[in-house]
Amino acid sequence: RRRHGSFVVDGARVEAVAQRAHWQPLEYNALHGGIERWFEPLETSLVADPLWQRLLLMLAQRASALRGDTRAWYTEAHQFRIDTAGGIGRPTPEGAHRDGVDLVAVMLMARSGVKGGETRVFDADGPAGQRFTMSEPGQMLLADDARVIHETTPIQPTEANRVGHRDTLVITLRAGAFQGP
Repeated sequence: RRRHGSFVVDGARVEAVAQRAHWQPLEYNALHGGIERWFEPLETSLVADPLWQRLLLMLAQRASALRGDTRAWYTEAHQFRIDTAGGIGRPTPEGAHRDGVDLVAVMLMARSGVKGGETRVFDADGPAGQRFTMSEPGQMLLADDARVIHETTPIQPTEANRVGHRDTLVITLRAGAFQGP
């Protein structure tokens, strides 16, 4: 399950953008690239929460530090619940990929009744990388999308006949504009 929202973060201002499709080119997402993908919007209560505003501002500051300026950041937020109702849940069915943005933040929100779900981050231009499993709510990966590719391995239930899940919040920041066809 997935929810999606878009924002422009400019200086100290966070502006929600009207609901729009998520789109990536084929070069970044071989499985779903080139398709306008519509998802349910983020919950209104989340978007109105002052902590949400502070999180987006903090990530925009990190993106500005990464790129050496303070431009406006076109920000997309994705709430994911990947479950094991079908036996296996696939957090990144497209495999190792880049998102075509400047900064990617992946935050674990919850994890229950699952094994697997190893996060893998590799240099975009070589074999060096790291592998780890996010296990505690609030753990966050910040990735320079131009320099690395990332993926998360499938999850399986820890108990037979029980559905487990892994909830993440993925926020991407891109300079200049949202991606679109």
